Amino acid sequence: MGAVRDAGVVVTGAGRGVGAALARRFAAEGARVVVNDLDADRAEAVADEIGGIAVPGDAATTVAAARNALGGTVDVYCANAGLGSGGSQAAPEDVWARAWDVNVMAHVRAAHALLPGWLERGAGRFVSTVSAAGLLTMIGAAPYSVTKHGAYAFAEWLSLTYRHRGLKVHAICPQGVRTDMLAAAGSAGDLVLEPTAIEPEDVADALLQGIAEDRFLILPHPEVAEYYRTRAADPDRWLSGMNHLQRTWEANP
Repeated sequence: MGAVRDAGVVVTGAGRGVGAALARRFAAEGARVVVNDLDADRAEAVADEIGGIAVPGDAATTVAAARNALGGTVDVYCANAGLGSGGSQAAPEDVWARAWDVNVMAHVRAAHALLPGWLERGAGRFVSTVSAAGLLTMIGAAPYSVTKHGAYAFAEWLSLTYRHRGLKVHAICPQGVRTDMLAAAGSAGDLVLEPTAIEPEDVADALLQGIAEDRFLILPHPEVAEYYRTRAADPDRWLSGMNHLQRTWEANP
């Protein structure tokens, strides 16, 4: 794919799951890939596998090190690292704060570091791994759902603000993906996400197709588009349907 061949690509949270699949796919397309993960051993393993560069550490502060590793220029930044925090509105304050920091503010900080260079040269690509929960919601996971809405809103804002200055933005919004995060979602994930869960490689395929077609919204589960339309057109109907899922889950925890 010409859009990413020889490009300097950074993927955060790339030690496993969707991030590792993205890193592998970009490398297969001829990109130079920085693999970022909090787990240094996982980052090194994926980087060794794909001929990439491991830059372990906190995703929120990785831009400078990743830029240096790529020789001074980041062409594509995949803000993929995320935290699947469960719980209701009563989740502890530190859970809410951590979800906000990882799922939203890490994206904000990365964009703050990347945008000056991108806007100066009139080119750059920001990929946000959001989740269908950012378009819809997820039962049993208030911190996750709310902060993923925030991640989607930030990606949307970046696109509408800077697209005329060469910035390409993509928001990936899958439902269930067979990763450790899905396994940790417990019975709510089993009810809502597991029946239609896809592989991480399917998400990577959807992103590369979306890049080729220059699409902002990437839906690895195409049915999410209809759910999103229903939510917008008839919010009460949609909320009633989600409440039915909630009651089903409460009856079979």
